[in-house]
Amino acid sequence: MSHALLAALLVASSTATAQTPVPEGSPPAPAEAAPAAPAAPAELVPAETAPVSSTREGVSRDDLEALKEELREEIRAEAAKQSIGATDEWAEEFPEEKRKLEVFTLDGYFRVRPTLFYKFDLGKAPGRELFPRSPRSPQENTQSFATMRVRLAPTFNISEQVALKMEVLGLDNFVMGAMPDTLLPGNTRNIFGIFSESQDPLADALQDSIKLRRAYGEVKTPVGILRFGRMGSQWGLGMLRNDGTCFDCDFGDTVDRVQFVTNPFEGWYVTPMLDFNSEGVTDTRGTVGEPVDLTQSDDSHSWVIAIARRDTDQVIRSKLDNNQGVLQYGLHFTYRTQKWEYDGSTTNGQNTGFIPRDATLFVPDLWLKYEEKNWRLEFEAAAQLGRIGNRALDVGAINDPTLNQSLTVAQFGGVAQGELRLLDQKLSLNMELGFASGDKAAGFGNQPGRPGSGANGQTREGDFEGPQYACGTGGCTDNAIRNFRFNRDYRIDLILWRELLVGVTDAFYVRPSAKYTITEGFDIYGRVIYSQAMYAQSTPSFTNKALGLEVNVGADYKTEDGFMAGIAYGILFPMSGLQEFDATLRNDLDTPQTIRAWLGMQF
Repeated sequence: MSHALLAALLVASSTATAQTPVPEGSPPAPAEAAPAAPAAPAELVPAETAPVSSTREGVSRDDLEALKEELREEIRAEAAKQSIGATDEWAEEFPEEKRKLEVFTLDGYFRVRPTLFYKFDLGKAPGRELFPRSPRSPQENTQSFATMRVRLAPTFNISEQVALKMEVLGLDNFVMGAMPDTLLPGNTRNIFGIFSESQDPLADALQDSIKLRRAYGEVKTPVGILRFGRMGSQWGLGMLRNDGTCFDCDFGDTVDRVQFVTNPFEGWYVTPMLDFNSEGVTDTRGTVGEPVDLTQSDDSHSWVIAIARRDTDQVIRSKLDNNQGVLQYGLHFTYRTQKWEYDGSTTNGQNTGFIPRDATLFVPDLWLKYEEKNWRLEFEAAAQLGRIGNRALDVGAINDPTLNQSLTVAQFGGVAQGELRLLDQKLSLNMELGFASGDKAAGFGNQPGRPGSGANGQTREGDFEGPQYACGTGGCTDNAIRNFRFNRDYRIDLILWRELLVGVTDAFYVRPSAKYTITEGFDIYGRVIYSQAMYAQSTPSFTNKALGLEVNVGADYKTEDGFMAGIAYGILFPMSGLQEFDATLRNDLDTPQTIRAWLGMQF
């Protein structure tokens, strides 16, 4: 702020104040003016109290109003500037107003999701369906159930600088009614399911009713924030790295990591990280004692660097409210290696199953977002590039020329989003484009561990899943893994990619959508998704690319105290790409539909 402007405004304001009666009992004016604060514009002298004539310094009323408005804008900009450097909260300018330390805080949600699936087998012949059908009768078209989940994210603040953070999952996607007490081992009270009186988590040996999924320490230092332990991994739009903390998420990336978040320049964040991806063979030393990683030769580690230019949520709101643009961007780069891999086998009690993997992976991930009050553009593009020296899956195959070939990795994916906000931001029009690279190998490759129907487990025409390379005697006709896979918690629809194919890969899609806010907390929305494979050979048809056109509509309701409810309907119109390659198995594909609802609370 210029000194001349401030001096002129102070002189003009003092003249106006001198003509304004002072309430009886008011404290005397301070000898010196207080420093400017964000609340200052509200305390300026109203226009109606200023004298109509010019002030003693020759400043007219119009000039005074212009000076006031300029001062207001400078104060707003200064407030936004002072807030950019904060990491997770506003910078503390007034220590005496700092809140008392909360030793324990809790975030999370509880949800119940009723779901109905109709004709998800697409009417295909038994054994050819993309989604499991009823084991009792192939003629059953409807599957209905409800699941529940509680997610708790407690934080224990040991001091202002040191905290322990955790994530606990309870009854994680348990099907309601799936664990009757009649399934308890040794139960003799009720032997018929119709007499079940209670649900008991011990009835399901495959899932734990309570699971500590993440725990990590956080230490704030004068030069940055240190985090260490098991934590979620999130970057950009969540296309590749997604921590799965959203209300409708089911998966989430969890990593064992040490990271240090630094803020070397205003608005810039540089975060080096070390990830422990796989430690290979360990020894628990009997039933007690600390487990030991017996060798480093089979470890897989990632060295990661993330560099980002971003603003805090408070700064973003301040800029958007003042019709300013917000530009944010960053690079997340991973370098991962593994020399050997342990297959779990032993000889005479010794761990001998070591495969010379000789693998290297480079993963760049770029993110950019530009936003103004009434529109937004956001992009994310990533690649996974590298080499696997020996593709053998067990130590017995490391010298087998039909099973030990090298593979290359060349995968690319991206998402572009655009949003236009109209009608005082009640109406949101959106467009999203996405693609994931693929190749001409049969099958989509979301589940490469699933053997194909060809020789030695290779995929062939008509397979919709399986490995994406073709290697055999004499070498490989296809030694590259090219199908980029979106994170499973990055969802664009309700049926095709979410349930039938379990993740976007080897395809591109176009998704226009709209959302309208009827009243605060109550939204309705609709979207249309067209999906097409990058290569026809990846589809069940082996000859057609078009996969389907899906329509989703729904409504969301949220209250200020955290209650959430909603319902969504989806219908998929399958296209020729989902037909069978074998002409004798072709028929008119059924039209799958779904209804999803949810009830819950977020805190």
